[in-house]
Amino acid sequence: FAHQRAPMIHLAELRALKNIFVQSNSHHRYVIEPQSLQYLAHGDLWDHLYLQACITPERIFLPLTLEMGSWLWVKKNPRQLFSRHGIFNPLIAHRQQRVLRQHQLFLDFLARAASGHKLWLPTEQTRAALHAQALQHWY
Repeated sequence: FAHQRAPMIHLAELRALKNIFVQSNSHHRYVIEPQSLQYLAHGDLWDHLYLQACITPERIFLPLTLEMGSWLWVKKNPRQLFSRHGIFNPLIAHRQQRVLRQHQLFLDFLARAASGHKLWLPTEQTRAALHAQALQHWY
């Protein structure tokens, strides 16, 4: 959620997702936080999709982005900066496979969290506490 610094509507859900990830993977290298804490962006696709999903209140869509390490492979092959695809994707196939292997744990976690969302999404009783916890932690 990068178009404004104000907290997103589903901040409690994001905090709940972060809590279960940290509980199950205590030694991870990911920074799970609202994107707007780092920078603001206008016209972000994830913001557009999130705002569209918010039109239907019972729909929950968390606009997560994952930095895959693109600057690491640009550093190894600076020429790919001049390619349309090379800025965001490694041009050498084995590097792309390596990057996907490095994030397999997190991607698997997200798939399982999505399929088991009823087990971790905040209830009406826990939502306010999680929202307050998220505000204190991130804002």
